[in-house]
Amino acid sequence: MIRRFGAPPEKGQTYVRRVGAYALLPKGKHLLLTCQSDPDPDLQLPGGGVDPGESPVRALHREVYEETGWHIAEPRRIGAFRRFVYMPEYDLWAEKICLIYVARPTLRIGPPTEPLHQEIWASASMAAKVLGNAGDRHFASMLVTSIIRP
Repeated sequence: MIRRFGAPPEKGQTYVRRVGAYALLPKGKHLLLTCQSDPDPDLQLPGGGVDPGESPVRALHREVYEETGWHIAEPRRIGAFRRFVYMPEYDLWAEKICLIYVARPTLRIGPPTEPLHQEIWASASMAAKVLGNAGDRHFASMLVTSIIRP
């Protein structure tokens, strides 16, 4: 069973399962995050949906690059969680299965290629408090308390 963060599913609402890969990207005492500015500013772990036929690790590399402009190395899966949300950009109610990895940011190629995203560096302890969803905050706090080794 995958731990749920956030609101339980709404009765009578149909949800589409969406698997995504997301990364804790530590560099020193900081984490590389992304800020999605629409529909409202939201700090997130970089990552996103796994496309049909794509592996989660390949999706992770692609999504991190699109949302931050960085390449990563040595991704290692450390956990997963799920949450039930409405995704306005897709007009979709989703059960998001969030696969969480820790990886090393290695090279900044340029600015994010994904519209409305901006790379943000924050202290890991700050990230554990300000990330936009409870699952992301949970894994960031595990990194801060050294339960996870980069």
